[in-house]
Amino acid sequence: MSSLTDRVLEVGYGLIDKGQIPDFVLRPVIRALCRQRLREIDAGSFEANYAAKMKWIEGVRARSKIADLTEKANEQHYEVSTKFMLSCLGPSAKYSCCLYPTGKESLEQAEILMLESYCEKAQLRDGLDILDLGCGWGSLSLYLAQKYPKSRVIGLSNSTTQKSHIDSIAKDRGLTNLEIITADVNAFDFDGSRYFDRILSIEMFEHMKNYKLLMAKVSSWLRPNDTEDSLFFVHIFCHRTTPYHFEEGDGWMSKTFFSGGTMPSHDLLLYFQDDLTHIRSWYINGKHYAQTSEDWLKIQDSNTKAGLAELEKDAIAKGMSKEEGRKAFYRFRVFYIACAEFFALNGGQEWGVGHYLFKRKA
Repeated sequence: MSSLTDRVLEVGYGLIDKGQIPDFVLRPVIRALCRQRLREIDAGSFEANYAAKMKWIEGVRARSKIADLTEKANEQHYEVSTKFMLSCLGPSAKYSCCLYPTGKESLEQAEILMLESYCEKAQLRDGLDILDLGCGWGSLSLYLAQKYPKSRVIGLSNSTTQKSHIDSIAKDRGLTNLEIITADVNAFDFDGSRYFDRILSIEMFEHMKNYKLLMAKVSSWLRPNDTEDSLFFVHIFCHRTTPYHFEEGDGWMSKTFFSGGTMPSHDLLLYFQDDLTHIRSWYINGKHYAQTSEDWLKIQDSNTKAGLAELEKDAIAKGMSKEEGRKAFYRFRVFYIACAEFFALNGGQEWGVGHYLFKRKA
C-alpha cells in the first residue's frame, strides 16, 4: 500500500513541477494534509502530549550542532535568483510574515507595520550596536540602518547572493552604518571582538535544532552592561502547542523547501533560558502569514513571464536545464499556496507567529 501511495505522490509531485494541478484542486488537498499533520502530532491527551514535548526538547538539547543541512536551506531559498525572489516580494523584500491589523493593508504597508513592531518590541533607539541574525535579503538591516543613522548595524547571513544584494542597496542609499557578514552560525563566532546592545532574529530559528547552543552563542554576543539590559528579540513561526521536525520522507514541504527544518511550539524558547532570561512574549494570528503568502502569490503570478524567464536563465547559468528553472517557478507557487492554507487553518489559531524578548543574564 505504501509503495502505491509513494507512486501516486511521485506522479502528483511531477504534475506540481509542471504547474498542471489547478489551485482549486491543490488548496483542499493542502488543507487535508494540514489536518493530517494535526492528527499526527496529537498524542491523545495533555499528559501524553506534554511527555512527547519534553522528550523532543531533550532530543534537541543532545544534538551536537546548532543546525542541520544549512546548505539545503540555501539551495531551496536563499541562493535562488535574487531577481526572481524580489519579483515576488514587497518593496522592502521582507521574506517573512507581515502585519495586517485591519486586513485591508497593502503588502508594502504590512511590511512596514511589522518592521515597526520589531523596533517597538525590541526597544530600539538610535546609537545602539545592532545585529540582525539571519538577515535574509536585508529588509530589517536596511530599515534599521536608515531609521537609526547613528547606530551600527551588522547583518549575518550564510548566503553570498543576499550579501551582494544588500551591499548594493546600501551603497545606492548611501548607508555607511551597515555591514553584512556571510557565515554559517554553526561555526561562526565573534569571539569577543564585537558586542551588541540588541540582537534581532527574524524567521531564522526555524532552520535551527539545538536551541541551547544557539541561545548560549547569542548571549555571548550581547554586551555585558551593568546599567542597562542588552536585549534579544526573536520572531518565529510556530505551532500553538507542539514542536516537531521536518524530516526526510515527511512530504513535499520537507523534501522541497524545508529540509532540516523545525516547527517550534509557541512556548519552545522558554525551555532554553540557561543563558538568557525571558521578558515577554506575543502571539500573532496565523491569518497575517496567510495574507502575506497570498500577496506573494499574486505578485508572482503577475510576473509569470518574467519569473519563468529569469529562473530558466538562472538554471542554465548553474549548469542545469531550463526545465529545472520552470520547476522552481511552479514549486514557489505551491509553496506560497501551502503557506497560505497552512496558516489560515482553523482561523489562524493552529499555526502563527511568536515574538519574544530576552535579556542577557547578569
